[in-house]
Amino acid sequence: MRGQAPAELRNAGEAKWARWAKREDKAIRARLHQGDLDSVVNLLLFGTSFTSQPRVLVESITEASKSGVLRARVDDLVAALRSPGDNERVLFLLQLMQGQGVDPTTPGGAGEAGKFLYDNLLRVLQERKVLAERAAEASAPARPNDPTALLDRSSFFRDRGLSLDTSILPDFEIETALRDLQKRGLLRAGQVARVAVIGPGLDFIDKNEESAFDYHPQQTSQPFALYDSLVRLKLAKDNAVSVSVLDISARVIDHLRRARDGAVKKNGYVLQLPRDVARPWPPELLAYWKSFGDGIGAEVTPMRPPEIFPGLETRAVEIRPDVVLSCEPVDLDIVLEHLDLLAGERFDLMVATNLFVYYSAFEQALALENVGAMLRPGGLLLTNDRLPEVAGGSMHLAGVTVVAYETGGVSVRQPVGWYQKRALRP
Repeated sequence: MRGQAPAELRNAGEAKWARWAKREDKAIRARLHQGDLDSVVNLLLFGTSFTSQPRVLVESITEASKSGVLRARVDDLVAALRSPGDNERVLFLLQLMQGQGVDPTTPGGAGEAGKFLYDNLLRVLQERKVLAERAAEASAPARPNDPTALLDRSSFFRDRGLSLDTSILPDFEIETALRDLQKRGLLRAGQVARVAVIGPGLDFIDKNEESAFDYHPQQTSQPFALYDSLVRLKLAKDNAVSVSVLDISARVIDHLRRARDGAVKKNGYVLQLPRDVARPWPPELLAYWKSFGDGIGAEVTPMRPPEIFPGLETRAVEIRPDVVLSCEPVDLDIVLEHLDLLAGERFDLMVATNLFVYYSAFEQALALENVGAMLRPGGLLLTNDRLPEVAGGSMHLAGVTVVAYETGGVSVRQPVGWYQKRALRP
């Protein structure tokens, strides 16, 4: 990776590496703020907790602007910021704005808040044009008959904010990959006990309309979904799984800590699982949605969605307190850090979806080796991005599961690569 390393690291000693790593960690964490601003655009366009206006799709934003719908949504969001009540998403946006020197609650602050929202929207729209150009350049795999070529998204979002968006689809794709690994004999019954999820996300409001909802509290699903899948497939024993959640987001860490505090008091963690029936799912995805959480909780009455969603089917699952307590959040920058684990403490399995695409090739290579430092020999990392393997490194791409399905009339071929920790040399 010498040709891709920053110039200051070529022939660098330990002191230079330490200084670079400190600056790099600060720069990576700073990108969380831009990701939060990206999520604000999703809230403005798709949110229903602060307005009765119809949602605005990006492709129809010009029409929404001409009709006044976009302006009405901005006005309604500014009004909500001036009187947020207990709307946690609006309260977060208010805090975010005030940190930028914009306070909608002050005299004259409403106009500044509206301008802030418009400027932020224009920035994201311009970024989307750049990303669309990158996508067009990378649309055709260089090796169309090679399934691993589907992993080649490279560093698609390398200069974009680190977003916390998440949905149930990556959870389904991971379970499908686990089934495939089980059939191939790479994972056996009862084999998995220690797992880690890197960057699970927090459902503020997704960037895709079909899974963008803000009528229910913020939630995270992947740590619980992974536990659930392992138990369902009998790859792990119930009550014998520990899940480390590795993240740099204070919001994710705090959210899980509060969930654990509730679990100490015997309170479960409720996940709301809405599904838009106007966008039909294939039988295997629908079956996954219907069974989600069966192994680690119980179905409860879901929250009632707003009337704007007449075709929304909902279900909710309350995750058992002991499962919530098994998920421990850890502040860790996977590019630059790893946990110093004893041999018996290392992970059997690690998962990271829609994460590494936000980093450069050099950062990805560092992250892969940090993963390797935390896995037992033969342990696996499941991810939907290709990561550069370095000569003499601890990890290699052992294979890929291609998850093919159709949702909302769109055909999806989503790869899940399996990176494996090399066995120790004698």
